[in-house]
Amino acid sequence: MAKSRAGATEDDVVTIKKYANRRLYDTERSCYITLEDLGTMVRDGRDFRVVDAKSGDDITHNVLTQIIMDEETRGETLLPVNFLRHLIGMYGDKMQSMVPQYLEASMTAFRKNQQDVRSALEGALGSNPLAELTRRNMEMFQQAAGAFIPGAGGSSKAKDAEIAALKAEVAELKAALAQKKQQQN
Repeated sequence: MAKSRAGATEDDVVTIKKYANRRLYDTERSCYITLEDLGTMVRDGRDFRVVDAKSGDDITHNVLTQIIMDEETRGETLLPVNFLRHLIGMYGDKMQSMVPQYLEASMTAFRKNQQDVRSALEGALGSNPLAELTRRNMEMFQQAAGAFIPGAGGSSKAKDAEIAALKAEVAELKAALAQKKQQQN
């Protein structure tokens, strides 16, 4: 987030000032905000940078890390313990300089795959996936109810035809079984 996203101009990046009293000031909206508000901005795709109000240093990285820490402490863990151990183990390693680019590329690929899956699901289920699921659930419910409640599963003519077909099939099986018994005797 410290860097502008592709296609975003420097004007699109909101400057957040962090004061010594740990308060965050949104210069775009002219109001104080919380780390939770910054988390919402991230999820909404809003680009920002956080600067130390006194020194002017860019501290976006530290603040984003703090947001992750707050999320993880609330019980909404996203980062597995083994991943954290491996990540900590990479500090000071000869490969440390490659880790940020690798993680960023991995996350970009993950997000693309996530969008592809969502698009595929929307394509498979139509423009309103919940409506399609509801329709399918109603059909299954009607079929199940039809087995226990006469007339609940659909038209009685269709049921009568289905029952007649089943009776005919049972009669054929009985005849075949009787014929097989006669051949054995």
